Amino acid sequence: MTRPIIVFDLDGTLVDTAPDLLDSLNHSLAASELAAVDEAGFKRFVGHGGRVMIERAHAAQRRSLAVEEHDRLLKLFLDHYTDNIPGKSRPYPGVVDAIARFEKAGYLLAVCTNKYEANSVALIEALGLAKHFAAIAGQDTFVFRKPDPRHLVETIRLAGGDPHRALMVGDSQTDIDTAKAAGIPVVAVDFGYTERHVREFEPSAVISHFDALTLDLAERLIAAAGG
Repeated sequence: MTRPIIVFDLDGTLVDTAPDLLDSLNHSLAASELAAVDEAGFKRFVGHGGRVMIERAHAAQRRSLAVEEHDRLLKLFLDHYTDNIPGKSRPYPGVVDAIARFEKAGYLLAVCTNKYEANSVALIEALGLAKHFAAIAGQDTFVFRKPDPRHLVETIRLAGGDPHRALMVGDSQTDIDTAKAAGIPVVAVDFGYTERHVREFEPSAVISHFDALTLDLAERLIAAAGG
């Protein structure tokens, strides 16, 4: 029988990357002579990758953004972010223990993120976690990305898992909608990067610490979904 699998989002779920994403966003905004985004306002812009973050930040300041300028600012954002990996980013409390817990129980682990694949791999490697994941799929790994359910399903297949024996863990409406569309149960963490409480998006379960991501919870959710 295929091993069960847990697929994690990255930013705001496994790793607190907000300080570095915010620094890189503000680095790009400075090139447009726009006001910096503060930490409190950051959650409004995050969730679909650097290009969307830049677009949303410009819209919030009522500034139009031509395609060529958008491309230039995205390159500034990505170069700044890449040059500073891992920066201040760190795994959330309980992540390392949760990984060990599920590995010991025979679970496959994977990452499905809207961050670019190269940056995702670089960050996970820099934090010493890469050996734990059977697949790391970013927004450019396939020709589709979250909330397209194929991004999640193909990540599972890339890792050697079975979508019918899978669980998603994320922090946003995008993660929850993706998992639901794929017919996969989803646990939402309530400490990630979303302005609205994740409970509003009706995930299968909500946790406030990775200690609450137990084997019993995962097994119950996968079984209830028919896995």
